[in-house]
Amino acid sequence: MKISLLQQMYKDVLVGIPLAKESHHYTSLLNLVVEQSPERDESCNRTHLPSTNGGIRSHQDTDMPDAVVPTTDDISNSFANMTSSFCPREVMLLQLTLIKMMVAKAESQEIEFNMRQKYREIFVLLLREAKIDSKLICLLGSYDQLLSHMASKSLASLVYFQLKEEDTLNVTWLTFSLKMLSGFPVTTQVAECLWTLTAIIKDILKDEVLPKAGILKKLLAPLDAVLEGFYNSILFHHFDSHHYTSPYSEAANNLISFIDLLEALLASRIELELPLRCQRVLFLKVSYVLNLITSSIHYLIKKKLIMLLKKCVLYKSREDAKSGSLFLQNSYEDMHALSAAVLQVVNLTWLNQIPLSEKASCFGGSETSPGADTQGGSDQTVLRALSLVVLKALEFKFQNSATEAEIKGDFQSSMSQLLIFWRSHVKSSPQSHPVVHHCEWLSLIFIEQDDDMWEAAKALLLIYLKLDRLRHDAADNLNQKEEETWNFLTHASGYNPHCIFLFFLEKIAFDSTVLLDFLISSETCFLEYLVRYLKLLREDWHQFVDVCNHFDTKHGTFQSIPSVKPPHQENQSCVTDESLQNACEQEPQTLISLTSSQNYLVFTAEQGDNEVAESNQSNSLVCTDSTSLLGSLQSLVNYDSSEDSELESDGKECLVSTTQVPLNNEDEMRIKETSCSYTGDKRNTLKSEVLPLKQKGSDTSSCLTCMASSDNTITLRIMLYRSTKCLEELQKAISRLQRRNLFPYNPSALLKLLSHVEKTSNNMN
Repeated sequence: MKISLLQQMYKDVLVGIPLAKESHHYTSLLNLVVEQSPERDESCNRTHLPSTNGGIRSHQDTDMPDAVVPTTDDISNSFANMTSSFCPREVMLLQLTLIKMMVAKAESQEIEFNMRQKYREIFVLLLREAKIDSKLICLLGSYDQLLSHMASKSLASLVYFQLKEEDTLNVTWLTFSLKMLSGFPVTTQVAECLWTLTAIIKDILKDEVLPKAGILKKLLAPLDAVLEGFYNSILFHHFDSHHYTSPYSEAANNLISFIDLLEALLASRIELELPLRCQRVLFLKVSYVLNLITSSIHYLIKKKLIMLLKKCVLYKSREDAKSGSLFLQNSYEDMHALSAAVLQVVNLTWLNQIPLSEKASCFGGSETSPGADTQGGSDQTVLRALSLVVLKALEFKFQNSATEAEIKGDFQSSMSQLLIFWRSHVKSSPQSHPVVHHCEWLSLIFIEQDDDMWEAAKALLLIYLKLDRLRHDAADNLNQKEEETWNFLTHASGYNPHCIFLFFLEKIAFDSTVLLDFLISSETCFLEYLVRYLKLLREDWHQFVDVCNHFDTKHGTFQSIPSVKPPHQENQSCVTDESLQNACEQEPQTLISLTSSQNYLVFTAEQGDNEVAESNQSNSLVCTDSTSLLGSLQSLVNYDSSEDSELESDGKECLVSTTQVPLNNEDEMRIKETSCSYTGDKRNTLKSEVLPLKQKGSDTSSCLTCMASSDNTITLRIMLYRSTKCLEELQKAISRLQRRNLFPYNPSALLKLLSHVEKTSNNMN
């Protein structure tokens, strides 16, 4: 009889039908019967819950009980199909489900006020007359894991309900929690107590209306001292790693539950002006966690601890915190303690003692599919998390250091350990080139996790800026040797900001739309990083150009230059658009065949305000992969169908005279004899030029930079062209969105910095 009434009540609550009978009637239906311990009822243990296919939601899925609202007929039919024989366990599970569901609806503003008030009356009766909280606490110790879990969720909901509605903390639950936590390790069954506290904190944090600070303080203050003692006990005083080798043991269950609680405490500390000791203990005594990570505990526990450390270093202070406030002072002390402890163990080869899992974490299991690329078999999620912990620790410590001497030794030692760690866990695939430059590791490690990548890049950028400022403060004038030594160290330690940025651009194929996505997204700190980097670029342009040249010479932009016989100037062919193809065929020896590994290169001189060339015509020199310039020109000069052609028949052009210069030790390709163009008898020698190309069907022009030295030698700068072009395209895309009021924030400062890059590039050209 009772089960049918409960079923009807479940149906009414789920659909939203008002409860018509008196509150005492529903209180009696929800009152738990726990005279006989349910875990000893063997017949109940053998009985399974109704299938979710029959219309009743799974009792394991209780976080959003009102997510799906079926029709009344559907529910009635599903209940009609159920058997009428129910054991006490199933009745109890239905009661627990109803309690959790009704608390959620009582707090929902979408439910009518009268219905919410009815639910509140029922809860008051359950707590004061039926002593439901004591009965739920009894169920926490059940051997039936489902009953224990559901009892924990329902108890947490009721404690949260009392905190919010009555501004009181449930004394029965508080007494139970203090007894269990202080009694550890004599009392071993503490996981259920930890579950309940974690669930209460999460419910409070999810509430958008509740004044969280007061409620959290009322909840945590009585538990503050005992939670710190429990932290010391479970992680240090009574820790024996052999109890934690299996994730299914009681000890492992206790530790995993406590890690979840620490995560909730970390998330809650931002709500309090003055964090409690239990919210700070993870920072102040992080050495316990660091020791556990290198112990013999199960890999799952290690991974949870590492991910918890990552959340610690990414912890953000309150936006309304004032300078000098107690909140910021405590945050500084906490991060200082954590950073010092992390860097201390890193310098003692702590990273190399962490065995990363040889199997990648996969959806639906731990086995990887055949042929899947696991990057050497290491767990990339943990690899990134550990790397970010170290980099953020370095950033915090060095941002608060006063002298270069305090930073240099520790930084180089820590980065050396990190580079060794990366090299040992990431192996190049047969399809990729081996990593030979330390600055490439950052983009290689973090490319699959955008938010972590920009946090890591920002950390290294801030360290670079700090070191650069300190060395300039220490010496007014730095000589060339000191500058060269500084540049060498930034590359050797893998934190040169220009190199890191260019490697990333290479990884995304210089696609400005990817950068735009990062800027629009609120999930990364890319905006902050980009603004800081562009400010550096404004002051450090020459270093940026040098790094771009390094990319061109070291990454095989040009592999070979066939021998070319230098022609006499009087034999140069001056051609119009009609005779350009014939000129190429008549004197093929004047053309350069450049083999490029990746790039399709076009050089064109075109009239414009910012260009040196004064001709109305265009000079064309095309370089393609494994193709002579003759063939390239033959494919370009047919402009019959092109509406965008810049060639005109009334002008004359002179092809560039070139000779080959042998490659130096850096494989830098230089072309002798500067470009020249003719208008009548006038000749212009180009010392430095940008040569734009109007492509068919495109309204944007590409440009490629050629720099001429004093000995009339032109150096091709492909990386400089591609990177600045990417930033220019980004600027145009942002401007378009801003004009249409589609950009999510005011990008004026960013556009100003991007415009400076464009201006500097044009002035250089």
